[in-house]
Amino acid sequence: MISPELDELSCNLIGECLDRLAESADLGVVATALDGNSMRVTCAFDDDGADMCLEAAHDWVRRLAGGTLKEPGFSRPVCYAIAYAGAVDTGSGFSDALVTEFGDKGNDVDYSAFLLLDGVGSGSALRWSDPAPAGETEPLL
Repeated sequence: MISPELDELSCNLIGECLDRLAESADLGVVATALDGNSMRVTCAFDDDGADMCLEAAHDWVRRLAGGTLKEPGFSRPVCYAIAYAGAVDTGSGFSDALVTEFGDKGNDVDYSAFLLLDGVGSGSALRWSDPAPAGETEPLL
């Protein structure tokens, strides 16, 4: 079960990433966090390979949560979401996907999901599936 705040945060991030993917396949990894005062901070990682960018996004969330990274006006996060373009094995091959990871503070597990994509970079012709669960992940908060 996720909080309403996390649901809104992750849905907003998905929408923003779909807008970017409609124009270009160059999404990188995008991380966003929300604090207890409903302030949102977002950071994009695209200066390295996909795995390094994802690890940098995980580290950014952990450092925000631990207080070793400060963002002006932002207290510690109560939830976060990360999104990146990838591929998912559908059983009949790999398909383009928007993959998300998300979690609330205090949970024993975080979660991941994906949306299958068709027409990345094709503007308004971009199509996507409803989100589907991709499993549990280690909590970052």
